[in-house]
Amino acid sequence: MLTTEQIIAAHKANIDTLFGLTSKAFEGVEKLVELNMQVAKTALAEAMESSQAVLSVKDAQELLALQTTLLQPSAEKAASYSRHLYDIATSTNAAVSKVAEAQIADVQAKFSNVIESAAKNAPAGSENAVAMVKTAVAAANSAFESIQQATRQASEVAEANFEAAADSAVKASQTATQAATRNGKRAAA
Repeated sequence: MLTTEQIIAAHKANIDTLFGLTSKAFEGVEKLVELNMQVAKTALAEAMESSQAVLSVKDAQELLALQTTLLQPSAEKAASYSRHLYDIATSTNAAVSKVAEAQIADVQAKFSNVIESAAKNAPAGSENAVAMVKTAVAAANSAFESIQQATRQASEVAEANFEAAADSAVKASQTATQAATRNGKRAAA
């Protein structure tokens, strides 16, 4: 039987957890806003520089060379932005997952204590039923831990695939820019 103090303590713990999760979510949003503000400032400064550079072009060959130099870093910047965005999402998710795992571990421990307490107070002859309940709880805990492990592994694979795709996109962009530069030089000659 739960006492008033236990109920109040449980509610307090739940409120603390809620505020902790909310704080982590706001931290993630703050990082995202900061990243987007930085990208906007950089883009504005680069647009100004590019406009001034275009206005100072004297011939078609110079324009082609300028265009090539302006396009090359675009894919790298997009990949960098994607990495930062992914890092923010991953760190926020990790913080939330850590809190959730701690809460689940706490609930499992409390449930195990309830089962142990019930087993001690069980009437004689109910040992088989108690053993079955304990086995079922152990199996459920084991299944949950397996699911958590599979989720972590899937997350690691997804992160590796994301990194590989981002690197591949940057390399493809660099290759395309180099080819465009060669073709532009040939056309100008």
